[in-house]
This record gives sequence, C-alpha cells and structure tokens, in this order.
Amino acid sequence: MNKRFSTALVLMALVAFGVGEALAQGGPPRRGGGGFGIVPMLVQTDAYPDGGIIPDKYSMYGGSTMPGFKITAIPDSAKSMAVIFHDLDVAAGNNPEDNLHWMAWNIPVSGTTLTIEEGKLPQGATSKGMGGAAFMGPGAPYSPRYHHYIFEFYALSEPLDLPATAGRPELLEAMKGKVVAKAAYAGRFRAAEGQGFGGGPPRGGPPPAR
Repeated sequence: MNKRFSTALVLMALVAFGVGEALAQGGPPRRGGGGFGIVPMLVQTDAYPDGGIIPDKYSMYGGSTMPGFKITAIPDSAKSMAVIFHDLDVAAGNNPEDNLHWMAWNIPVSGTTLTIEEGKLPQGATSKGMGGAAFMGPGAPYSPRYHHYIFEFYALSEPLDLPATAGRPELLEAMKGKVVAKAAYAGRFRAAEGQGFGGGPPRGGPPPAR
C-alpha cells in the first residue's frame, strides 16, 4: 500500500474516532478543549406554544401585554437575567440588524427557577422598548406569511452597569464574558386581514411594574 495513502487512512480513522466519541457522550466534537460551554435553560409560558401563533392579546393590536414566563435549569452562578425580544423578518434601516421590540436587564435571579409574571417585571429590573420602557408586542401587518418573533433569555453571572437609555449594542457588549446560560422562545404573528399599516396599530401598553 502506498505509504502516503496509508497515513491518510490512519488520520481519517482518528478523526472519525474523535467525532464518534464526542457524539457518544451526547455532544458535538470539541475543538481546542473548549466546546460550547453554555448551559441550556428551559423556558415555558402559558401565552402560546413555542413556535406557535402569538395571540392578539400580546401584540400591538391587543394592548401589547407582556407574556409571563417560567425559566428553569438556571445555573447556580447566575445572579441576573437579560431578555431581548425581536422580529427576525425585518431588516431595520436597510441594514442586516433585525427589528428590536423590547429588552430588559438586571432581572434578579435567586436559585435555579425564575418566574416573570404576565404584564410586569420583577422589582429592580430595567426595560426599554420601541416607545419607552413598555413592552412592545408584535405588529407585523396582514400578509401571506407570518413574522417570526424571538425572546432570548441570558442568565448572567452578575448584574449589568447600564443606563436605562442603553441600546441593544450596549447591552450585548455589557454581557460579554458574563453569560452562563441562554435559551430562546419563538412565536409567529401576522395581523388579521384589514389590520396593519393601513390604520396603524396602537403603540404599546402600560409600562411594566417596577
């Protein structure tokens, strides 16, 4: 057998063994000894199923009620939670960045479970939406397809030193090196026929309780 061909076969076998070993352990192959290193959390809500249709109650057309959430499997090292809610199907300002609806940070975490009540945030949290501190729900107009809206939850090792005027870039920058777990919850929305840009949706609901 050609020596060069034989060496190639040995290298391929070693790579295959490494991949197989990693998959047998329940994860993807690791590179550089790091792996992903981010613990997944479980997010639940009674508002709508994960990936399901978002009811009008939680949209701009129904008062923009903030859904309630229960987050479990939070690492013991987490001290606060940040949330980002955005529409994936919009290129804001003709740029790659999608449409941010609302975000919140410094939601206190104590233990491995966090409950966020519908319509309000826990005491001490800071929030910012499209029109102020209030939660801003989906507002996609009627069309042949739905927009996809994502809640992203970040468990952080410490609270963030951010002013209430901070934007998403500042929030993402402040979270660097502090994320100990992450999870997402998705929903789909489009306005009923006759709603949308024609009459303009109502803008937001009351600000969340502090």
